[in-house]
Amino acid sequence: MKHLLPLLTLTFTLASATAALAGVADNAVRQKINGLDVVSIKTGVKDVVTIRGTLAAGDSRSPDSNVALADLAAGLLDKGTTTRDKFAIAKVLGDAGATINFGTNASALNINAKCLRADLPMVLGLIAEQLRTPAFSPEEFAKLKKQVAGLMKRSLEDTDFRANTSYVRAVYPLGHPNRDASPEEYLAAVDKATLDEVKAFHKEFYGPAAMKLVIVGDVDSAAVSAELGKVFAGWTGGSAQARPARAGHVDAAREQDVFMADKTNVTLLWGQATQLRYGEPDALALRLGTAALGSGFTGRLMANVRDKEGLTYGIGSFISNDTFVDGDWRISANFAPDLLSKGIASTKRQLTEWHDKGITAHELESNKGKFVGSFKLGLSTTGGMAGQILNTLNRDLPLSFIDEFGGKINALTLEQVNGSIKKHLNPEAMIMIKAGTIPGAVTK
Repeated sequence: MKHLLPLLTLTFTLASATAALAGVADNAVRQKINGLDVVSIKTGVKDVVTIRGTLAAGDSRSPDSNVALADLAAGLLDKGTTTRDKFAIAKVLGDAGATINFGTNASALNINAKCLRADLPMVLGLIAEQLRTPAFSPEEFAKLKKQVAGLMKRSLEDTDFRANTSYVRAVYPLGHPNRDASPEEYLAAVDKATLDEVKAFHKEFYGPAAMKLVIVGDVDSAAVSAELGKVFAGWTGGSAQARPARAGHVDAAREQDVFMADKTNVTLLWGQATQLRYGEPDALALRLGTAALGSGFTGRLMANVRDKEGLTYGIGSFISNDTFVDGDWRISANFAPDLLSKGIASTKRQLTEWHDKGITAHELESNKGKFVGSFKLGLSTTGGMAGQILNTLNRDLPLSFIDEFGGKINALTLEQVNGSIKKHLNPEAMIMIKAGTIPGAVTK
């Protein structure tokens, strides 16, 4: 049945159109099943089901004694269980044309799966099996450590990766979930990690507490409830998401150079922590204002720094990392080394004018339409709808927020948007990270 997978995308656009038009909150069924927060919603798609989930076992849960445990625990989930090895798992998924993937971010273990309706019980059962009873094979653990270390070492050659790691370490304080360990600390942690440490991490943080699961497509809520009640019966443990103190603003501008020899570009990240979490007052207003500055080809940054002055390969501005905790605002750009100085000067002119004068009434209305249109387009696929519902749950917002999104955006005033920019951002206190072959810089 593998040949059916390419056809799934043809049905995704129809997958949630009916539910989206009728309202997500009215059509979704939300249940507490064995401690899991479960939302299921039937859409117009035939046979296809998308699953998205999170569990509070992300990188920030790794202890100071070993910052790699969350990644290593997640990496072992698809390497076999106590009842079948990784080859048996791959065969049953392959025969059904289904997929299950696990990964981590700062705050959560992410669960992503796709299957046909007939295979949903099998896939839900396998997800439960992998989460509850991983094999913790010493041989697979040894292989995983080499793979994870190799991936990190390869990433160290990427200017975007190096810039982002330095950026989040600069704007977030120690103890904040969005702050990364240094690459050196991470590699040392992978090397010294033991299987017993990973088992202990799994025992402490894996469980139904704070786990969320969203199932969208050709589903029956009663059947989903019954199946989840069976495969997750008796599972306990886990803990709620941590809610640490918010990141403070820096007192003065700081610049950091990450020199990388023989690179054709320099990645620039320039911004600050917002102290805002998605859904809080000013969050949508700041997002709308940020879109006017740097969203796509119609944003001021692309229109001026790239199209008018020809100084960059690409540039934009956005807000990130604010689903579980407060996030950050940033400009991201790539410059040729010999254009870096001019590129920064041009970017600064656009940033300063935007911050000081705000956006125009025309930009406000134009970006409202783009914002709402993009949001609705995302809901037109099973994956997009599942992701948006899961984000809403993780943001501690009601499902009605999805249906009310357009109205909330359209109600924003020019005063609210420009006020949020001045209130939450300060160009004079932003942090600038440059990673690549920076003129005049040297390897430290």
